[in-house]
This record gives sequence, C-alpha cells and structure tokens, in this order.
Amino acid sequence: MHAGAMTYVHRYLSHAIRRAARTFPAILVTGARQTGKTTLLRHEFGKSHRFVSLDRPDVRARAQADPLAFLGDHPAPLVLDEIQYAPDLLHFVKERIDADRKPGRFILSGSQSFALMKGVSESLAGRIAVLSLDPFSVAESSANPASPSIDALLDRVFGDGRFSSTSLDLGDWLLRGGYPEIRASSNVDRSLWFSSYVQTYLERDVRDLLQVGDLDAFGRFLALAASRTGSLLNMTDLGRDAGVTGPTIRRWVSVLEASHVVFLLPPYHENYGKRVIKSPKLYFTDPGLASYLLGLHTAEAILGGPTAGPLTETAVVSEWLKAFRQRGERPSLYFWSTGRGIEVDLLIERNGRLHALEVKATATPTPHHADALAAFLEVAAGKKKKKAQPRAALACRVAAPMALRPGIRAVPWHLDG
Repeated sequence: MHAGAMTYVHRYLSHAIRRAARTFPAILVTGARQTGKTTLLRHEFGKSHRFVSLDRPDVRARAQADPLAFLGDHPAPLVLDEIQYAPDLLHFVKERIDADRKPGRFILSGSQSFALMKGVSESLAGRIAVLSLDPFSVAESSANPASPSIDALLDRVFGDGRFSSTSLDLGDWLLRGGYPEIRASSNVDRSLWFSSYVQTYLERDVRDLLQVGDLDAFGRFLALAASRTGSLLNMTDLGRDAGVTGPTIRRWVSVLEASHVVFLLPPYHENYGKRVIKSPKLYFTDPGLASYLLGLHTAEAILGGPTAGPLTETAVVSEWLKAFRQRGERPSLYFWSTGRGIEVDLLIERNGRLHALEVKATATPTPHHADALAAFLEVAAGKKKKKAQPRAALACRVAAPMALRPGIRAVPWHLDG
C-alpha cells in the first residue's frame, strides 16, 4: 500500500504503536513487504515527526557515508522508513536516545531481516519496542473499527458470543489474501500483483540476505513450501524435493520466517498423549500468496480442490497470529498431535487455559467433524493441575455459531474484531 494510493484503512496495530510511543524512546515496526508499514506510520506520525525514507538510494548513501551528519540534518522526532538499508544508523540513534530518553522520538520501519534484528538487539535493547504489521486481517479488510482484546475474542469464539455479519467470502479470501493493495481494490490484477511481489522478493530480499545464486531453485522451493502450508515441516523431504541440501533448506526457511512470509507453529509441549509430535507446522502468513504459488487462480479451483483444507487452515491460523501481533502481544499458539492420527489444528493458551480450535473447509459441519476436539477434551479432563478445563470450537464456513456437541460449537472461520 502506498501513501495516497487509496483510502486509508484503519490498522489495529496503531493502538499498540500509540501505547509504545508513550513509553519507549524508539519503536520498530517490522513485517513482510507491502503490508502497509509506510502508510501506517505516515498516518500516525505525519504531523508530529519528520519522515525520511532510506529506500531512496541517494538518501541511503548519505546516511551510510556520514551517519552523524545525516541525523544532524534530520533531528528527532523522526521516522526512519526502511531502516534495514542502513542498519549502522542504529548505533547513532542509540547515542541520541541515551542523551534524551523522551518517549516516541524515533519511529523505525523495516522489512525484518537478520542484520536488522541483530542491530536492534545489539544497539537498542531496552530502548525500543518491536511490533509486527501483517497483511490485513478479515476485520481490518471489512473496515471494522472495533478492536476487542484477545480475551474478548476468545470468549466470543469459545464461549457463547455472537459474530457480526460479514460479506467476505472464504473463497475470495483464499484467492486474493490480505495484502492491502490487492485487498483494497478489486481492480488490481491478482496474478500480476503476486507475480511482481514474488519477483521483487526474490530479487531484493533473498539476494540481499542469502546471496542465492540459483533463483530458479529458490522459486521451486517457494512453490514446494506453499504445497506444505498447514503441514508438518520436514526439512529432509523438502530439501530432497527441491534438490538442495538440508542446511540450505534450513537457511531458506529461516529467511522466509524472518521476512514474515511464513511462520512456524510449534507443538504443544505438555504430554497430552504418547508420541507427541516434535516438529513444527509450516504456514504461509497470507493464504492468497500460498494459493498463487500453488497455481490456483479461481476461488472455485481452490475450494473444489485438495488444497481447500490446508488453505482454510492457513487462513484461520494466520487470523489468530495477526490478532496477537496486532495488539502487540507475543502469540501463544500451538498445535496438538499424538502421532496416532489425532490432531487439533490450533491451541491458544491464555492465562493458563487452553482453547482448542479445529478447522474445516465445510459449510455443513456435523458432530463427526469435532471428533479430534472431543478426543482432546477427554485427554485434557484427566489433567488435574489445570486451573480451568480447555474450551473447544470448530471453525468452518458457517454464517453463525451452531451447536455440534456438548461444549463444542461450530463458528465462522474468520475473526470479526
């Protein structure tokens, strides 16, 4: 999303940014490319801070050649956009913060990278709040101004709360995803946009981070990773299919994760059953990008094909990931599997209580769809040390909540707040 290119859409992260600006002398907003970081910061700080973009080569060159003079020419309060292009500036920002720790003086943005986060941890530890901006959530894309707490969302989904109506169709969400530019305008050609996005990512981020010599091999890896969204991450199998070594796959997955293109969902560690799976599950942050990489170009092809389940699961899990990040909180998200075919797609841990969510692409749920949830609740019931018994729900394509089993109901797949 580019400033002035379209009507501004309220981002839930703005509340966390304002809170941080009242406490920390510096704030860093990271995230994947094209999630609207620049637009958000211009909207929030355009009237109170100077704005300098390091994406411009001439500005970047001045910042790198003489950081002291550069910051002297651009005194705080200051927004430094795309800070990853001049990470050495962080040392000099630290000096200015140590001289004046007034909150909100420096606002930084950048597509997260290893060099950037290393510089932040080394130079600005204890001085900076790090927040993440993801693509639109369903609620943001629907222009819902409400931003309920995580506890309120959990009560709505796993209690007896009601959902507000939304016209957003699951097939369209899986097809186009939540990147602001493509979501805000139906006139944006979806295939051309994602094609450009992938090429830009390959040419800029990957080449800068890894010095990848064979971009075609990395492109094949991206498609193979998309085919595994919602699945256990097996580095050996992925490396074999991509035709590269295991260490290479580990580096490439790390880059995708650091760039917020994918995230890894860890297994729940408590031994709820024997042979608990130890590998994480791989998810794309945006289901539209995953479906594009899979070569799916219509909603009908997505919902009618074998990837409907994994892509729906990707959409639901990423909605909860966004819900935590939008509020400036670390996600407490897991999955549960016994290794015997019994698995719950998502466990949300909050205040010592677990909330189990199973995901199905169906629009006509039956009690059978909640079998894994019932099995989980039965196992959890024997754990006396839990302060409160887990709650469970099935996320699917229903328009409104409906009862499935005692203590388990089907709810809409999306979060409306």
